[in-house]
Amino acid sequence: MANAPHGGILKDLVARDDALSSHLREEAFTLPDIVLTERQLCDLELIINGGFSPLEGFMNEKDYQSVVDTLHLADGTLFPIPITLDISKEDIDRLGLAPGVRVALRDPRDDEALAIITVDDVYTPDRVKEAIQVFGADDPAHPSVAYLRNRVQDFYIGGKVQAIQSPTHFDYVALRYTPSELRSHFKKLAWRKVVAFQTRNPMHRAHRELTVRAARQRQANVLIHPVVGLTKPGDVDHYTRVRVYEAIMQKYPNGMGHLALLPLAMRMAGPREAVWHAIIRKNYGATHFIVGRDHAGPGKNSQGKDFYGPYDAQDLVIKYHDELQIEMVPFQQMTYLPSTDEYQPADEVPRGVQTLDISGTELRKRLRTGAPIPDWFSYDAVVKVLRESYPPRNKQGFVLFLTGLHNSGKDAIAKALQVTLNQQGGRSVSLLLGETVRQEYSPKLGFSAEDRHENVHRIAYVSAELARAGAAVIAAPIAPYERSRELARQTVLQSAGSGGNFFLIHVATPLEHCEKTDRRGLYSRARRGEITGFTGVDDPYEEPEHAELKVDVTKQSIPEIVHSIILLLETGSLL
Repeated sequence: MANAPHGGILKDLVARDDALSSHLREEAFTLPDIVLTERQLCDLELIINGGFSPLEGFMNEKDYQSVVDTLHLADGTLFPIPITLDISKEDIDRLGLAPGVRVALRDPRDDEALAIITVDDVYTPDRVKEAIQVFGADDPAHPSVAYLRNRVQDFYIGGKVQAIQSPTHFDYVALRYTPSELRSHFKKLAWRKVVAFQTRNPMHRAHRELTVRAARQRQANVLIHPVVGLTKPGDVDHYTRVRVYEAIMQKYPNGMGHLALLPLAMRMAGPREAVWHAIIRKNYGATHFIVGRDHAGPGKNSQGKDFYGPYDAQDLVIKYHDELQIEMVPFQQMTYLPSTDEYQPADEVPRGVQTLDISGTELRKRLRTGAPIPDWFSYDAVVKVLRESYPPRNKQGFVLFLTGLHNSGKDAIAKALQVTLNQQGGRSVSLLLGETVRQEYSPKLGFSAEDRHENVHRIAYVSAELARAGAAVIAAPIAPYERSRELARQTVLQSAGSGGNFFLIHVATPLEHCEKTDRRGLYSRARRGEITGFTGVDDPYEEPEHAELKVDVTKQSIPEIVHSIILLLETGSLL
């Protein structure tokens, strides 16, 4: 028998509003609309299909504050992650947003109206407090804190939604189950106990052994429930991962396991995220949930220490056991014993017995270099999929992002790099000069802070797409603001797949030299007030905080700078 939904009732809004969907679709044509971000789209899908039960919309200020402070909704129901709809001041004014206003929510991929929200309130969140309370620190090394700082707008709107339709997917449609569908599947197969396994990484033999062991100990079946929404920047793309999951499912005992995909936008919030994941799996009908060591942890903070303790997530799930009503299965670290050709929990192996393990870092190195991956670690079918999707480093795309003042020499360096990389061959080479991109593709953008930020965002998007296809990309905008440069980095890391190799190069030529050698006279015109908002004169240039390389044409020649950049690429095995 499937587990009861969180809060007692599965909030399947698509089913609830099905009789009204035609009317709601017609109404949506007459309403102001919001085109959702990728994260908002993931959140909305899980709101309207019941995955986020008991939520029926985006959190209003009362629920938001309560969740941030206490991990509970205002009515006392456990829910540890704020689910919010952020929006800019400009859009609030443009749409006339106020309590009672109805707004259509549209899919960014095809512009289809998915739902209508009735605004409950519009409020200003304390994003620093949100970062500290939810993620443990206001540290931009945490991907969700970086997202909060760089991508989330200044205001949130709360309100319940009415569902028009679920988002349309064209990939792995047969593996995409709603909570209602998965519950019906379990019922049809008479699965009374279901152990759910959360993952955002490829699976190997140890994962198979872990999940089979957990199921057998509890006389249960296994739900492999990987996330295919937003995960940690730099993760293996979901297309590759799903092919891996499909291959490894063939290795499970017949009838034991089932694969279903979860369109979740992860927050990497460690302990809070583990509780959230348990609630979601409960809504999907699971009775047990495997919580890993450092579950949903983002890695190291700015001081080089783990954001969360290794067992913090398990401790918090245990703390809220009575409210969760789903049994936690602690993740056991599995290790390989060559003497018996089997996997065993590491804490059950007698002292002195030889064990073998391959870390994630070592696996990535072997994939990068083409070194063999032993069959005791993974399956041939899994390794084949990974090698197809992740070529050796010298075949991967990358982005060289040059930033500096006007006339700092960045354009000359970029052009020289293009010639050098073309000479070496092996990849297509694309050059995106800031001024050229602005003139050719963004002529309507001005030089306000927001327009400059948008220009960098567009360059980053194009760079990521080219790098994903294996190109060497040289981008050279002025990019005066740290938030814009960080957005560019995250865009490439998150969207470029195996080409997510990003190098920020600060062309730190002093302003005095840039101005003195400015043959176009733009600095002089800016000093006279003929040009306003000119970087270095009446608009600031924020020094990069995390550049991979810093160069200066007053101290190095262009060939020397190009050589230093080539050495940087060679050090990363990209050449």
